[in-house]
Amino acid sequence: MATATASAPRTALPGLLRKRAVGKLALLALAAAILVPLANARWASGAWPDALTVNLSEPLAKTSDWIINNRDSHPLFLYFLGYISNAVVISVRAVYLLLLAAGWAGVTAVGALIAWRVAGIRLALGTAAAFLACGLLGMWVPTMQTLALMVVAVLASVVVGAVLGLGAGLSDRLDRALRPILDTMQVLPAFAYLLPVALIFGMGVPAAALATVIYAAPPMARLTALGLRGADTEVLEAVDSLGATGRQRLLTARIPLARKELLLGLNQTIMMALSMAVIASVIGGAGLGDRVYQALGSVDVGAALAAGIPIVLLAVVLDRVTGAAGERLGDTAPKAPVSQWAYVLGGAAVVAVAGRLAGRLEWPDSWVVNIAEPVNRAVDWMTAHLLTGIPVIGGTADWAAHFTTWVLDPIRDGLQWLPWWSLLLIVAALAWLIGTWRTALTAVLAMAAIGALGVWDKSLDTLSQVLAAVAVTLVVGFATGIAAARSSRLERLLRPVLDVFQTMPQFVYLIPVVALFGIGRAPAVAAAIVYALPAVIRITTQGLRQVDPAALESSSSLGATSWQQLRQVQLPLARPALLLALNQGLVLVLAVVVIGGLVGGGALGYDVVFGLAQGDLATGLVAGAAIVCLGLMLDRVTQPTERRARKGA
Repeated sequence: MATATASAPRTALPGLLRKRAVGKLALLALAAAILVPLANARWASGAWPDALTVNLSEPLAKTSDWIINNRDSHPLFLYFLGYISNAVVISVRAVYLLLLAAGWAGVTAVGALIAWRVAGIRLALGTAAAFLACGLLGMWVPTMQTLALMVVAVLASVVVGAVLGLGAGLSDRLDRALRPILDTMQVLPAFAYLLPVALIFGMGVPAAALATVIYAAPPMARLTALGLRGADTEVLEAVDSLGATGRQRLLTARIPLARKELLLGLNQTIMMALSMAVIASVIGGAGLGDRVYQALGSVDVGAALAAGIPIVLLAVVLDRVTGAAGERLGDTAPKAPVSQWAYVLGGAAVVAVAGRLAGRLEWPDSWVVNIAEPVNRAVDWMTAHLLTGIPVIGGTADWAAHFTTWVLDPIRDGLQWLPWWSLLLIVAALAWLIGTWRTALTAVLAMAAIGALGVWDKSLDTLSQVLAAVAVTLVVGFATGIAAARSSRLERLLRPVLDVFQTMPQFVYLIPVVALFGIGRAPAVAAAIVYALPAVIRITTQGLRQVDPAALESSSSLGATSWQQLRQVQLPLARPALLLALNQGLVLVLAVVVIGGLVGGGALGYDVVFGLAQGDLATGLVAGAAIVCLGLMLDRVTQPTERRARKGA
């Protein structure tokens, strides 16, 4: 009886009042009631105070001048960085000459035979077709230049990432020390890496290769550490009971148990290295990226597409081969003996020698298919008929102008109208509701750092583009993901399309939007939407499909309709996946909105592009730091604390 009496008050409470969010909201309301009048009395104008701004232009300009003046004479450059630069040049050139010596037939044979042994005959035929398509488009030599840079950069990234991941996987202290560094490296958009690297190493292949390594190494480090830390404790205890040393435990248990994570890290490193190798063409990295960049600068869509297609083909082939290798690690089927690999390499060598003896090392000019001219004719037709003047609906340029006027401008003006302290309070509230006070503090400090850097208004302009792009991405992505989760046929139809879009480097997305929408902020947003959409669709589809079937059967037995099942069962249970889709959409959109500075996106993206073009370290680095802070704030506001803990962020 006493028990029943004691429990009665608790059961009588409404469910909402038992949620911690209500307590947080009450505290936030109290804090706002106290802080808002005080802040409004102290900073009535709402503009970021000059007294809280740190001017980094002078010290960064002095640093830039010192680097330029001492790059050819200081011992640091002569006896350390110079050796690194020379090693990169020699390595890339050696791989490039080896690829040229093998000829187009040899390289195609090697790629196809490796794909055959790793993933089967279908992927082997696809690999051969991809390499042949690169030649048919007249891009064989640029493809080999990109491939040579890729080989060196990926090997270096894997070594650096594996060493860092090994240390983080075995040492809690090193893991805690590396975590914020890897967070920063992954949030910082690729374009922001280029300026400091180009300033130190100059324009050319060394800067491009090292920027690629810096960008591509973090996934390998993270996944290596994750694999080592996630090793089965029972297996490790069994190894310890046999008297194994620490080294034997690592080599015989931890690393074999983490092999899937290691190969996934290799896959992610390859994809990010290819993406960065293309972007690094801006600082002198030759190859396909340089062709895309030059064509984009002259708005030659046909030439840009001819160079962009081989990039996509390379990305798809590399993704498929490494992904298939990862899947085969879990198979119980017997592995191919070493002798079969010897036959594979021997067969490739025979093909290469035969091509050399036949004088067919270079791709014949007569086999080149010129797609630039018909593509440009199609673009000219679209410019004349689709950009503007279409009755009733208008043209794509009209849509871009309306989107800028009705969406981008109001969001930007609204954010810039809000007092700076109110934005900090909003960020703190959102981050605290989804996480802890530490999450809120990190988000507020990141946002405050933007103001301290003196780029508050430009950052809000960039934020407005990100918010608009994310809103469109989520509406389209969630709707498409829900439809794909409910229709296996639609999912199968979407899979190859999403595969292509997910493996396409960021740079390539700018080509079609410039042709369709011209120059401005709207095209930058459109490119960001197309880039982020595949990830949102995939995560949404996967999250809905992984909902417990028992919950669906239970709701169906109670007479729930299909719409009620979706709204009351699937979406609530898939909430973690939907939040992850939101988080990934934000990060991916931010990355491309910054690159949109090349096509008139303005704001922080323009500062990064301007700083890179003019060698202005102060402008470019400050904008890059603001982008990092913006990305960190968005990550903390949209990602629950428990998920960050699970992924080791």
